[in-house]
Amino acid sequence: MERFVQRLDKAYEAIKNADYIIIGAGAGLSTAAGIEYTGERFERYFKDFIKEYNFTDMYSSGFYPFKTSEEKWAYWALHIFANRYDVGKTEVYQKLLKLVEDKDYFVLTTNVESQFWINGFDDERIFATQGDYGLLQCSKPCHDKLYSNKDQVFEWVENTKDFKIPTELIPKCPVCGEEMDLNLRVDNRFVEDAKWHDMNSKYSDFLNHVDEDKNIVFLELGVGYNTPGIIRYPFEQMTFNYPNTTLIRLNKDHPQAIPENKDKTIGFDEEISEIFDYWLSRV
Repeated sequence: MERFVQRLDKAYEAIKNADYIIIGAGAGLSTAAGIEYTGERFERYFKDFIKEYNFTDMYSSGFYPFKTSEEKWAYWALHIFANRYDVGKTEVYQKLLKLVEDKDYFVLTTNVESQFWINGFDDERIFATQGDYGLLQCSKPCHDKLYSNKDQVFEWVENTKDFKIPTELIPKCPVCGEEMDLNLRVDNRFVEDAKWHDMNSKYSDFLNHVDEDKNIVFLELGVGYNTPGIIRYPFEQMTFNYPNTTLIRLNKDHPQAIPENKDKTIGFDEEISEIFDYWLSRV
């Protein structure tokens, strides 16, 4: 316990004295916020689907080879509803905002539940690289515009019967007529729209304007090895390159530092919410 408190205090001091905070957020942060893809929450939303398809969790069920588009959209309607529209603000994200809202921060995230926007983080400081459950794109894709699906998702859920939505509700591209798809990065058809490119540039600009001689904190939250090349490896590289840098890594499974950054990394495998509570108690 004493060592845990020492790590907490050391990390808090780094955050307190930081001139810049770069947040890297992965799936573990949303899990800590209660957006779990397994267990009671999964069973509560997907009880009937579990019986019908033998689903075991929301992640793997997203790859199920549905025979028809009517079935596919019935499943995804409930998936999006559960993880994007029926969640609302969450305490963990609210705590994180309180920790950084007065700092010069930027968020890089692979999460697709829009929790940073829902919880009030600055829209101009969030780069979601892998898409958004709340957006549709042409499956072809014939153009690079994205479309909100909120009204459609509620309509799909309301009209699902026998694990299918009505054929006339299958979303079609307004330009070419092909079926729409979710704006999630699963292959080379992922649409990077004007907003995506704008935020990619803003993230690059933020990194470029960072004064390397000032205090920099990389706050890495729940980032594993699914897509380590987006957040985990670049954060390690920049921690190594910048002199006055602290990498604070919160990860239940992989909190360790690489040997080169051992003295510049503070790792935690404890609960994210508990850690945030301690830091906020010192504000």
